[in-house]
Amino acid sequence: MNKALTDGLQLMPPAFALGLDVWSSEDGTPGSDTYDGASNATLIAADADFGGCLELLKTSNTQKLRYTGNTPMIPGCYWQIRARIKAVAGPLPSVRIAAWAGDSGGNHVTGLDETGASIALENYGEVIEVSAIVGSGGRGGVDMVWGQDPVFGHFGIDLTGVNNGIVRIDDIIIEDVTNIYTSSKLDVVDVTDYGAIGDGSTNNVAAFEAADAAANGRTVLVPDGVFQLNSTVTIASEIRFHGTVSMPAAAQLQLLQNFDYPTYFTAFGNEQLALEKGLQALLNFSDHESLDMKGRTVSLTSPIDVQAVVGNRNTFSSRRVLRNGRIEAASSPAWNDVEVTRTATYDPNNPFNLSGISNVSGVQPGSLVQGTGVGREVYVRSVNASTGELTLSRQLYGAPANQTYTFTRFQYLLDFSGFNYLGRFSLDSIDFACNGRSSGVMIADDGLIFHVRDCFFTTPKDRGLTSAGHGCAGMLLDRNQWLSNEQEISVSQRTTIGFNANCNDVKVRNNRALRFLHWGVISGGGALITGNHFFQDDNTGGNIRSSGLIIAQNHPKLSFVGNYVDNCTIEWTNEHDATPNIITGFSFGGMTITGNHFTSAGSASWFRWISIKPHGTGHFINGLNISGNVFKAFSGPNLGRVESVDSSIAPLLPDKFRNITVIGNTFTGVDEHMMNPVTLEVSRTTVGAGWRTGIGNYMPFDAKARYVVAAMPDGQMLSSSNTPVYTQPYFEGGVGPGGQSFDLKWSQPLKGKVRVTVRCDDPD
Repeated sequence: MNKALTDGLQLMPPAFALGLDVWSSEDGTPGSDTYDGASNATLIAADADFGGCLELLKTSNTQKLRYTGNTPMIPGCYWQIRARIKAVAGPLPSVRIAAWAGDSGGNHVTGLDETGASIALENYGEVIEVSAIVGSGGRGGVDMVWGQDPVFGHFGIDLTGVNNGIVRIDDIIIEDVTNIYTSSKLDVVDVTDYGAIGDGSTNNVAAFEAADAAANGRTVLVPDGVFQLNSTVTIASEIRFHGTVSMPAAAQLQLLQNFDYPTYFTAFGNEQLALEKGLQALLNFSDHESLDMKGRTVSLTSPIDVQAVVGNRNTFSSRRVLRNGRIEAASSPAWNDVEVTRTATYDPNNPFNLSGISNVSGVQPGSLVQGTGVGREVYVRSVNASTGELTLSRQLYGAPANQTYTFTRFQYLLDFSGFNYLGRFSLDSIDFACNGRSSGVMIADDGLIFHVRDCFFTTPKDRGLTSAGHGCAGMLLDRNQWLSNEQEISVSQRTTIGFNANCNDVKVRNNRALRFLHWGVISGGGALITGNHFFQDDNTGGNIRSSGLIIAQNHPKLSFVGNYVDNCTIEWTNEHDATPNIITGFSFGGMTITGNHFTSAGSASWFRWISIKPHGTGHFINGLNISGNVFKAFSGPNLGRVESVDSSIAPLLPDKFRNITVIGNTFTGVDEHMMNPVTLEVSRTTVGAGWRTGIGNYMPFDAKARYVVAAMPDGQMLSSSNTPVYTQPYFEGGVGPGGQSFDLKWSQPLKGKVRVTVRCDDPD
C-alpha cells in the first residue's frame, strides 16, 4: 500500500530552490519565522553532491528546519522522513529528523516523541543520510509513535551541538513506507498501527475501534502482547488474535463477524473466562442468536454464574443458543456442596413459605430442602434476610409446624438461577461432562421455553438439570443422553436425579437415561412424555428397583406415549401438596399411558412398573387410560402384577373410581393381567338363582368388580328340567372379599353359560 500512488496523497515538501518562505526556523506552525531572507540561510544552485540545496549556518543551540505545510497523518500509515547533509566549515554539529504534531484543531499534541535518532557529523564533505519513521503504531523501526490524536505534522531536521558550523542540506524527502509493514499481509489491519500498546495496562479501546473502522473488509490483527480494554468494544470486522486482551468484568467484547468460542479463547487465553465473555456477549447483543463452541472442550474450575457474568440484567427473553461443545468440571474444591441446617416454621395455609429462620442468609437460593414431610426435589426459590423467611419451589405434604431442615446447594457447570426471568434459551449439542464432581445445569427462577436438545449429561455428581423455581415452564428436553455417575453401584445406594420440572407444559421427547436413582421428577401439569428410554437396573444381580419417573401431581393432564421403561417404575404421587387429604375436587387422574414398552429383567416378583402413592386420605382414580402397552418380564420370576397402590401413607378408595380404561395391553412373565372393562365367561352346570363370580384380580389398582355393563347368554339358559328359559338377570357388584366378585340374579334357578363384561368404575 502506498497512499501517494493509490490515493494521490501529497507528502513531499517543495524543493528549497522554490523558496524558503515555506521553511520555518521554528516549529513550522502558522506565524512562525521562516528562512526567507534569513542571514544564515543561502540557496546553493549547483553543489557537487546535491545540485540545488540549502546552506545553513548554525546559530542556535537547536537549529530547527521545518516545512510549514501540513503533512497529513493517517492511522495505519507510516511516513519516512529522509535528509542528506554534509558539513562544509566550522564546528561539526549533530543532526536528527524532527517534527511537530498537530491535532484536528491545529493544537500541539504533547507527550509524543517528535525527534529521531541523532547522528554526529565527523568529516567535512562527507554526505550523511539521516532518517526517521513516524506513524500511529508502535511497530518495529518506528521512531515516532503518534497514535490516533495527531492528524498532521510539520517535518524537517534539527541541528544540535556546537554553534557556528556551516552545513549543506539536500531537499528533504517524505515518503510512504507503510508497505514495509503490510507487504506480506495486505488483508490485515494491525491494531498497533492505530496506537494500541500491548503492555497489559494502556487502555486500547480507541485504537481497536479505529482499526476496526479502517478495516473495510480486511481482518483486524491483534499482535503479540496483552492489550487492556477498559470498556465495551464492538468489532464489526473479522478479527484475529495472536496476543490477548484483558477487560474489567463488566466490559463486553462484541465480535460481529467471528462470534464463536475459539475466537474468545484466543482473545482471552483462558477457557473459562472465554466462555464467560462469550455468554456475556450473547446475552447483551442483538446481532447474534447463538454462540458456537465449534466442538471445543472448556474446562471449568468453578461454576459459571451466568447472570453474574452478564452482569447488567436479570431478565432476558429473546432466543439465544449455546451449542456444539463440551463443558467439563476440572478438579477443584469449588464443586463441593454447601450444606446447612436451620430450624423453621411451616404453615400449610402459606404453603410456599418457611419462616422463623435465624441466620437465614446462610441458606443459598437453589438449595435442595430435606426434612419430614418434604417431597422430592423441593428447592429454595428465594431468601428474605430481613424477615427470616424463604420461599419454596413446591409445597410440603406433611411437614410439622416446626422442625430442623437440611438445605444443600449443589454446584452446577452452568447456573442460570441468578436470572429472575430467562425465556427462549437453548442448549444444543453440549456434553456436560460433570466427571462426578459437579451437577449439570440449573435454570432460571422464572422463564419460558428453556430448550435442551441433543445434549449429554455425563456423570453428574448430584443432578443433571434442576429447576428451583418456575423457569421450566414449557421446557423442552429433546434427544438428550443422561448418563449417571452411579452406574456401578447398587440401586439402593444411588442418590442422583436426572432432571426435575415444577411447571406446566413440559415436553420430554426421545431421551435416553441410564441408572439414576430417579431419572425425572415432574410436578407440573400438561406434560408430554414420548419416545424415551430409561433404565435403572444394576450390575450387582440384586432385584431392587427404583422409580424412573415420578409424577408428583395427582391430576397432571399428562400423556406418556411410546416410551421404553426398563427395570424401573412410574410412580404417581401428590407429595407436593400441603393439603394432601382430599374432600372435594380432582383426585388421581388426567393421565394417558399408551403404546409403551415395559421391561423387567431379573426383578423380584413384587416389582411393579406403575405405582400410585397417595400422600393423603380420600383419594381415588378419576380419569386414567392405560392402553396398547407391552409388559414383559424375563430372566427371573414372573411378576405378580404390573401395577400397585402404595398405601403406606393412605389407601385409594376403589368405591370412587371413575373413568378408567385399561385395554389392549400384552403381558409376558406376569401372573395377573389387569384390564377394565374385563369380559368373562360365567357358567353353571347346576341350576341356581344367584351366580356369584370372582373376577380373578383383573381389576387394576386393587379395584372392585363394581358394575356388570353387559351380560349375554352363550347358548340356551336351562331350568332344572332342561327347559329353555328366556330371561335377563340383574347384578350386584362389589361383593365378596375385597369387593372382587359380582352376583348375577335370575328370576328362577337356571344353568348355562353367560358372557359378562365387568367394570371397576363409574363412566364419568
